[in-house]
Amino acid sequence: MSNARTVGKRGGLVIAILMALFALFQYYSNTQYNSVLGEKQHVALSVDQEIALGLQSAPQMAEQHGGLYPDERAQNYVKQVGQKIVAASEAKESDYQFDFHLLADPQVINAFALPGGQVFITLALFNRLENEDQLAGVLGHEIGHVIARHSAQRIAQQQLAEGLSGAAVLATYDPNNPASTQTAQIAAVIGNLVTMKYGREDELQSDELGVRFMTEAGYDPNALIGVMEILKAAAGGNRQPEFFSTHPDPENRIENIKAAIEKYSKGK
Repeated sequence: MSNARTVGKRGGLVIAILMALFALFQYYSNTQYNSVLGEKQHVALSVDQEIALGLQSAPQMAEQHGGLYPDERAQNYVKQVGQKIVAASEAKESDYQFDFHLLADPQVINAFALPGGQVFITLALFNRLENEDQLAGVLGHEIGHVIARHSAQRIAQQQLAEGLSGAAVLATYDPNNPASTQTAQIAAVIGNLVTMKYGREDELQSDELGVRFMTEAGYDPNALIGVMEILKAAAGGNRQPEFFSTHPDPENRIENIKAAIEKYSKGK
């Protein structure tokens, strides 16, 4: 009985090692070159797949925020500013099908981008912006997420985390000890923390790209600092510690934005 249990554990460990190696191989072998960033990225999705995924998800995402804002003039304004940035910046070199939407949500202060170029801003944030340059800053930031393929990267990272988590659970699972299932919960927490770390780095990179794109389009990049002040005021005193937030502290983002402004102003 004891020998059988030992053999079973060894067999599980071997399978777990193979699962982990396969997950790592799959992640590191799927690389594509991003010409705008000038670097290789670990992504499994093609550009066409990103576009399709974004288009399929857009209606559901809009519904979660009360649908599209019914004012056609406001919708066209958001679209015009977004398309101006795309047309005047390196974003136009991509194959993404950018489209920009104003959501009817009057409560949630947010903006986000789906894979492939579907970009959204809520009415709550739109109404707090003071000028077109700030709107350009928000949309430029979201365009940055698309161009940097952050969604595709996070999907690949999640697949890696799930593969490694599954291997960890299998390697330590004891069928005679039900309490060992807690390993799955611990592995899931570790996977989520890894994902959050990348999320914060993505935000900083998108801030820099936002500065780059809005500068190329002729907008004042300093307006993005004003956006950060708006977000900071909206957060109030209830903001979570930075490490456990998917968005970096606005103060840290402001410093990053200032550095990007200096960097790209020299290139003029």
